Parts: sequence; C-alpha cells; structure tokens
Amino acid sequence: MSAEAASSKETTASTDLSELAGELSSGALVTDRDVIDSYSADKALFCPAGEALALVRAASVEDVAAVMRFATAHRVPVVTQGARTGLSGAANATDGAILLNVAKLNEILDIDEVNQTCRVQPGVINQDLKHALAEHGLSYPPDPGSVAISTIGGNVATNAGGMCCVKYGVTKDYVRGMTVVLADGTVTKLGRQTAKGVAGLDLAGLFVGSEGTLGVIVEITLGLKPLLTPPVTGVGIFPDTESAGHTVSEFMSSGAAPSMLELLDGASVAMINAYGDFGLPDGAGALLIVQSDAPGRSGVAELEAFEAVAKRQGADEVFFSEDPADSEMFVAARRAVSPAMEKYVSGIGGGELVDDVCVPRSRLGEFFARLDEIAAAHTVEVSTAGHAGDGNMHPSVLFDASDEASVAEAKETFAEIMQLGLDLGGTITGEHGVGYLKKDWLVRELDAGAQVLQSSIKAAVDPLGILNPGKMLG
Repeated sequence: MSAEAASSKETTASTDLSELAGELSSGALVTDRDVIDSYSADKALFCPAGEALALVRAASVEDVAAVMRFATAHRVPVVTQGARTGLSGAANATDGAILLNVAKLNEILDIDEVNQTCRVQPGVINQDLKHALAEHGLSYPPDPGSVAISTIGGNVATNAGGMCCVKYGVTKDYVRGMTVVLADGTVTKLGRQTAKGVAGLDLAGLFVGSEGTLGVIVEITLGLKPLLTPPVTGVGIFPDTESAGHTVSEFMSSGAAPSMLELLDGASVAMINAYGDFGLPDGAGALLIVQSDAPGRSGVAELEAFEAVAKRQGADEVFFSEDPADSEMFVAARRAVSPAMEKYVSGIGGGELVDDVCVPRSRLGEFFARLDEIAAAHTVEVSTAGHAGDGNMHPSVLFDASDEASVAEAKETFAEIMQLGLDLGGTITGEHGVGYLKKDWLVRELDAGAQVLQSSIKAAVDPLGILNPGKMLG
C-alpha cells in the first residue's frame, strides 16, 4: 500500500459515522465487518478488494444524497453497487470507502403505454422488468446473459448488451433520462422524457457506461418497444469457429437483420451438454444460433438466406424451426454457458477469466483463426461464446486457480486475446466494462486526446476524486 493510500485509510478509519447514521433510514448503515466484507467484491478475478469503512444499503434517494454529502465533507471514497454480478471489479471496495448499495431501490415507478416508456429505480432486475412490461404489451430488448440477476442500474453503468442487441441495440439506445446524485449530494435530472430532445449536451448519455465514476444513478427513464414477435430459430453446425465467423460476416453484409445471432464453440457446446439436455449436437466445432422475428414468412426467408450462406462457408448442417419450444430451448442453451462453465472449471481448479472483446464483424473469421493460434500456444483452455452478430465475443480462459504457473499463463493468454481485439480494430470491452480488470488496457485503446478529455470530465464532476477511485482511468 502506498503512503497516500495508507494515509487515506487512517483518515477514513477514524471518521465518526454517527453524523451519517443520523441522516440515514433506520438500518441502512452497516458497520459489521463480516457483512461489509461480504459486499466487497463482484465476480471478477484478479481484482483487489480493499477494506471498506462501512456499507450503506440505501432505502431512498435521500439516503444516497446523505452519503454523498458526508463523503464530500469528509473526503471519503464511495463505491456504488447493485447486484454485484459484474465481471470487471468495478464494484469492488477500495480502502476506507463507503460501499453504497442501491439494490433496495427496486421499484418500477411508472409504465407509460402511450409514450412507450417506463421509469425505474436502479435495483430493478432486468428480467422482472421484462415480465412487468409484457403485461402491457411492451418490451425492453437489452438482455445480458445475467438477465435474471443483474439490475437495470448495473446494466446502465456498464452499457450492457445481450443477445437481442444485434437488431435492437444496447442499453444506451433505450436510456432517455435519469436522476443522478452528484459527488456533493446534489440531486439532478439529466436527459429527457420525450422521444426527441437535443437541449444541451447529452449528459445522460455520458453517464451510461460510467461505472459509478461520475455520480450515483437513482432513477432511469427507458424507451420501450412493442412486445417482440415470437421468432423463427435456426442453428448452423460448423467444423470450426473460423467458418462460422466468415458466415456471420457474409450474412450480415447482405443486409440481413436477425434478432439474434449467437456463437458457441465446440468446447462451450460440450460443457453445455454435460450440464443439461438442451438438444445440442455432440462433436460440433461451432454452432451459430440465429433468430428472425421478421413478420410472416419473411422470418423463414431470412433463415433460408442464412442457410445458403452457411453452406457456402462450409457448414455441416443447418436446420430451423418455427416451434416456440425449440426457440426457447436453444436460447436456454445459450444462457447456460455461464453455469455450465462454472461447473466445468470447478473440476479443473476453479479458474475462469471471461474476456469481452468486440471486433468489426468483417474480421470475425480472422479473429477466430488467430484465437485458435493463441489457444494452441498455451496449456490453459480457451472456450468461446458470444454475440457474433455484432462482433462481441467472450473468450474464456479456463485454468487451475490453485497453481501459480497456471494462473500466470491464464493472465498471459487473457492479455494476448485483448491485444488481438485491438489489433483487429476492436475494443477491449463490448459490455462488461473496464472496472479494475482492464484499466491498464484502457490507456492502450484511447489516444492521448481522449485520455485527457475523459480525465477532464471526471475532474469536473468529481473534483475530489471520491467516486469509485482506482477504476477506469481513476
């Protein structure tokens, strides 16, 4: 620990919390060390978690504002959290920080059928919102793999994507406005409620993907879509990921607009089959799961076009179905990647590093060819799944977390995959965020001007540097 960090820790450790306790809802302030420590990290590996000063489980916007006023007055760092399902360490505690958990702010405040909007608090679970909207004939398309457990606030903080995003866009495409508590406790409204609006800078957009470094989001207005049409689903079976990647490039360049285009490599398929019965073929080198929700027979025609492309690129087999049960089964199989992998790695030492690179679709074939080369050069395993339709892939490095040599090799492999993404004109993260895990890589992606601009914005809205320090460029 640096001298500066040690000094900060001593200062905050001696901070009298009675002043804060008097401004909070009953039971919101937690000082029990075991409880605090249980909230000190998200799901990312290799990201340090410091010793937080306290935990506040906010029950109201007033609680959040009180925390920020106190933090500014006493120069105490604040780390905002939700469900802590993130994979970048963005929700991890820093020494002497207040962990500000907003998961209890979980009300759906309004659903407006006429304007096709809703207002929600940040702790609302994505899947719960989808169920509530369906009763009104509406939908919120962004659907990260963690849809059943991740919060809308967390999705906004990382600009989460998901399987429908190839056609319907990511979180930022639906955020119209928000209420934010700034570093000094000021509560302000950003953005708009209307379908259109260009009054001033897009400050709401600035907060999307900011990972708690600019303020605390306490309410979000989302634009919605009419309930999506049940899709037709197709599956392409390929000898390898490279041919599947070339299929995606050619299919999407034809002007196709699938509502889903997901990839599973052979290792992912094997793990899913070991985890449960989802009807996936054994021995496949790669699968593409494609859906079309185009009206009438147009959906079938779109999948017929996919079939033609896939066969030109060497697919072993392509089939599709209009049966909703089949669609649900294949989507369930795709969502099973994470638990299936978790089960698998528990038998090899428990190590899993999930990457999140995004490359231009035109270079997917090259990406997979070079990824195979990286995997072949190492003894750790690499398994890949992801949102192939928009180039956002999730190669996972699987290793023995109890073996130092395996850990070191896993980190090296992870870094080579990150560099591969940049080499192909891509980005280090498509939806999981930078957090702590990728902060050193962010400066490799951003040029000098962009780094200065981001740092200047951070300094303007958080002059004391108390909001999620040590993450992103902090």
